[in-house]
Amino acid sequence: MFMRLCLNECRIKSRDYPGFSRIYTENMGPVELLHMSVFSQSFSPCGRFLAAGNNYGEIAIFSLSAALSPDATDLSRKPVLTFAAHEGPVFALLSTDTHLLSSGNGEISAWSWVELIKRSTKAVWTRRPNYKTSLEIPEINAMIFSPKENSLIVGGGDNNIHIMDMETGMFKSVLQGHTDYVHCLALKEREGEILSGGEDGAVRIWDSRTSQAVHCIEVFKYEECARPQFGKWISCLVTDSDWMLCGGGPSLSLWHLRSMSPTSVFPLPGCQREAVFHQDAIMAVGEGPHVSHCLLGGSVKAQIPCTSPSLNTIALNLSSNEHKVMTVAGSSDKIDVFINFSYRAFSLSF
Repeated sequence: MFMRLCLNECRIKSRDYPGFSRIYTENMGPVELLHMSVFSQSFSPCGRFLAAGNNYGEIAIFSLSAALSPDATDLSRKPVLTFAAHEGPVFALLSTDTHLLSSGNGEISAWSWVELIKRSTKAVWTRRPNYKTSLEIPEINAMIFSPKENSLIVGGGDNNIHIMDMETGMFKSVLQGHTDYVHCLALKEREGEILSGGEDGAVRIWDSRTSQAVHCIEVFKYEECARPQFGKWISCLVTDSDWMLCGGGPSLSLWHLRSMSPTSVFPLPGCQREAVFHQDAIMAVGEGPHVSHCLLGGSVKAQIPCTSPSLNTIALNLSSNEHKVMTVAGSSDKIDVFINFSYRAFSLSF
């Protein structure tokens, strides 16, 4: 586990964006930058800003309007605001209509997007799931939001999935069944189902109304998916209607959830950490310095070069036509920006 950089000397550095400042860390030296990893990212509800979280517990806010401007400079592609959010890494970020949610070791915090844009970095609230003991501080690896239920669903190092009522701030239920860390979550809201993937190699499908698992898919037991040399853990999970995409130790594979069987297995080297559906394709990142552009039938159309030697996170900003981009980040301080999704246009940097 990386130790968070101590923020002893901070000052406000004025920027050339009206109403913005960056909390600037003077003692962020070349060694810290060399060992920086970006674990998470999320776009603002308006699509004009990108939040990114790193292994030092910091969140950086970038202005996509400034970065995409024809007059953009290197300064335009630096954060307009950077602040310490957690004592440990920022494992996950998630935006609702009004708030940016961040997760770290054992806690979730909420930040108002309106206040962040005004460069106020005071958390609106911080919550801890109901762990067995007060000494237990497991990392929270994944978060998803259910608008229909107005619930926040989180999973992490205690092997459980915790569901919080966003109106009351109370944790109302716990889904138990994984025997090791929960790495990733997905939602089938129409069916009222939650999907979770873990270190134990299982993808569990839960009925959110009963808090019971209705299916358990052990992906590593399917011969076409298994890669014993990499392990059985599931780190990548996403759904689209009746389809599920998952991978990690096992090969990245596309599953039909009605038949509970894999229809395509993608011949990608290394372990995939995150993927997204985009139109009739899949974009995936993981070990290696590239985004894999895959077709649903199982072929790899292209591998697009990136800056970081290994990648952790990929996000699509589709809520704003003016700022429609794909962003990718991993084991460096750079966040690559793709405008037409086929080549890197430029990089943002912490």
